[in-house]
Amino acid sequence: MRADLHIHSDRSSDGRQSIKEIIRRSREIGLGAIAVTDHNNMDCYPLRDDDIIVLPGMEITTADGHVLAYLITEPVPRGRGVEETIDLIHDQGGIAVAAHPYRWWSGLGEENVRGRRFDAVEALNSRSMRIGNRRAARLARNIGLPATGGSDAHVTDHVGRAVTMFPDDCQNAEDLVKAIRRGDISPDGRSRGLGESFAYGTRSIMKWMRRGFRRL
Repeated sequence: MRADLHIHSDRSSDGRQSIKEIIRRSREIGLGAIAVTDHNNMDCYPLRDDDIIVLPGMEITTADGHVLAYLITEPVPRGRGVEETIDLIHDQGGIAVAAHPYRWWSGLGEENVRGRRFDAVEALNSRSMRIGNRRAARLARNIGLPATGGSDAHVTDHVGRAVTMFPDDCQNAEDLVKAIRRGDISPDGRSRGLGESFAYGTRSIMKWMRRGFRRL
């Protein structure tokens, strides 16, 4: 089963797609599960669909970079340290995933992933360059953590560009989390191309500067 575990809706400050558009696109391309991981909020939840498994989540801006949280019920506050953020996720019974660790303006960097109690590493993000994804996959292998994949889509056409492959017998969000914990998953999909990366990087840096060099 293909699941996109990193999607942003218009409830994120930089997202441009509605929940209805995300669901429609996910059905069109045959996704079995999705996680809408808006920046520092869970305003789209509760979210349910009769055909697609929904794994509740959000992308949290820590003091050192972005962390993906899954199967939580309440938003985790931004701006905390990595260890505290992971603890807050685990306190809710959720799992913590190091998001795109080698993205220089929002990734945690290797030093903030090693030795932390992460449950997985996002090893394939379709908005990251191939070299960053390769390093993330190598990091996951070296520290013995499962590797996830997600599109990081902010527009509808990008949904499903990178996914996590799950066993077909997963029936609900809890089954997805169990599979992640077991490592019974694998990332699949594409990275960002060089030309696309240049345009994206330029836009992102300009937005970052306009925010006063503050992470989303």
